[in-house]
Amino acid sequence: MITFTLCLVALIAGYFIYGKLAERIFAPDNRLTPAVTDADGVDYIVLPNWKVFMIQFLNIAGVGPIFGAIMGAMFGSASFLWIVLGSIFAGAVHDYFSGMLSLRNHGESLPELVGRYLGKSTKQVMRVFTVVLMILVGAVFVASPATLLAKLTPEHLDITFWIVVIFIYYILATFLPIDKIIGKVYPIFALALIFMALGLLVMLYVNHPTLPELWEGLTNTHPKAETTPIFPMMFITIACGAISGFHATQSPLMARCMKSERNGRPIFYGAMITEGIVALIWAAVATYFFHQNGMGVSDASVVVFEISKEWLGAIGSVLAILGVVAAPITSGDTAFRSARLIVADFMNLEQKSLKSRLYICIPMFCVAGAILLYSLRDADGFQVIWRYFAWANQTLAVFTLWTITVWLVRERKGLSFMMTLIPALFMTMVCLTYITVAPEGIGMNKGYIGWVSSLSLLISVICFCRWYMKQKAQR
Repeated sequence: MITFTLCLVALIAGYFIYGKLAERIFAPDNRLTPAVTDADGVDYIVLPNWKVFMIQFLNIAGVGPIFGAIMGAMFGSASFLWIVLGSIFAGAVHDYFSGMLSLRNHGESLPELVGRYLGKSTKQVMRVFTVVLMILVGAVFVASPATLLAKLTPEHLDITFWIVVIFIYYILATFLPIDKIIGKVYPIFALALIFMALGLLVMLYVNHPTLPELWEGLTNTHPKAETTPIFPMMFITIACGAISGFHATQSPLMARCMKSERNGRPIFYGAMITEGIVALIWAAVATYFFHQNGMGVSDASVVVFEISKEWLGAIGSVLAILGVVAAPITSGDTAFRSARLIVADFMNLEQKSLKSRLYICIPMFCVAGAILLYSLRDADGFQVIWRYFAWANQTLAVFTLWTITVWLVRERKGLSFMMTLIPALFMTMVCLTYITVAPEGIGMNKGYIGWVSSLSLLISVICFCRWYMKQKAQR
């Protein structure tokens, strides 16, 4: 528990120290925000700061900081280290700068921001890539909450029933103005999620379970350690609890609802640190569960259900599970909403009229429904979709980090670009190595991990240095 406590303190300190540094580099001011200058009553609406934070937190806190942290805990205490360092130095920085850049550019969607700094060709690729990822998120984030809700309700209200209910909710949340459903139900969902996190945090200190400490070593404790090495597998498995490209697609939603730039640090950096705390709690809880029950359980929903029931009692477990259910649902609905806005930006379609929204949403939901049917029909369908989603998610973070790095260089902010260059290089190495050795990728022998990662790092450094020297010569 000493390592867990130190990690918890480090996350909180990171917000006040490193978050303040990121804020100083960006230098927010008192200019009018898109919510004021581009108000349309649908997506551009001024919302209270506390509500914007709640929505941002729930937008980004899908199954990743819970299910991802549980699966990541199988790797041992290295998962604690990645959650803390990833959240402070990569994830929160990624979220803050991507959100603030959107705020500075009329609430632009991620592909438009990428195109602004990495070129038109990259923008076209990112438009397709991001929309596909958003639809995958919407499909993936239906199954897990439906499974948990089915466990809490009578047998006739099975998984299929809850999938239909959640999917109908997604459709309504995507169509209607942001303050009609999302703005009203999210505070309730947020309370359930916060209760879950605080309840489990208290019980961790009450039960004081024996957890591995960092000084005992970073041994890979995964049941399939030989074929599932910590690098790069753990860094893909634990995404939303450390760094996630999906977050950069959600930040523009809140950039269109903020009243002041000066609220950026608590909303963007703070929401990511809060998510890191949730991931850390679940990693600790899962570690205790695996030590008690062995590593044979691979279904994260089982860990959530059993631990909540054991530690929080009947009523408390229901509230905790509802908090876990709320996280993916509130990421799935805004994923579809983000996809709609990205397509609208690309096609230059206004979104004030219902007719324009229907043009985009009908084909989008048809595709999502087909993916969902595939995941349910095939026994391994969900796992396959999840793995592709996880890799695509982290690859999107790579593009975002490089975009921010280019902006920092062009803004002539000294060596501040190192703040995003280092995580950009690391995540580039992770994603390229993963897709090279993973079964769903090229499937090369795991023995090549060192060579692939070193080569990808070397090429990335050379490309950046050549571009950087060219930029200096043009000044």
